[in-house]
Amino acid sequence: MDGTTVAVIAIAVAVVALVALALWMRARHRSRSLQNRFGSEYDRTIEGSESRKDAEDELRERERRRQELDIVPLDDRARAQYMEEWLGVQQRFVDAPAASVAEADVLVMRVMRDRGYPVDDFERRAADVSVDHPDVVEHYRSGHAVAARSRAEGTDTEELRGAVVHYRALFDALLDDRPDVELTDQDDLGRPVDLREVREDREDREGTRTTF
Repeated sequence: MDGTTVAVIAIAVAVVALVALALWMRARHRSRSLQNRFGSEYDRTIEGSESRKDAEDELRERERRRQELDIVPLDDRARAQYMEEWLGVQQRFVDAPAASVAEADVLVMRVMRDRGYPVDDFERRAADVSVDHPDVVEHYRSGHAVAARSRAEGTDTEELRGAVVHYRALFDALLDDRPDVELTDQDDLGRPVDLREVREDREDREGTRTTF
């Protein structure tokens, strides 16, 4: 084998190695991007899949579906109305905890529908909302599981109380998921005011803030 042939083979091997390295780095970057976006939801999906590839394909499919949805913010009137309905759910919990959890389940689904999420199937709802709210989607699953168990066989008050807390996590995320400029306002001196804190102060004054 002459020197030219050896050189050609060496170059070919080097090119193949570089291509393989580039593909590996690309796959690693995509995996890291999914991990950064989905957080604990990434780990949960890995655990429920036969392979990392299957899990990452599922997460990318969720991202693709999400891009096709027209998710819109609630207007101020709808947001205020839903907040009042939630306060009613909390107030009725003392006398009717199971019914309150069922109400919370329906209320969250209504908010999702108004925001633009498909609501026909629970697993699809959870998957879609996980793209925008990966940190709270597990709260939704936990609350929904308690609601379903309550309907089927009943459950104790503490578990129902926990379900309301779970639902509240997603409820707040859905109501507050607006452009950043709308998440804060200014007081009379031009200082930024967190609207969530304003709402919590109002609940404290009215005695309607959750103590769960």
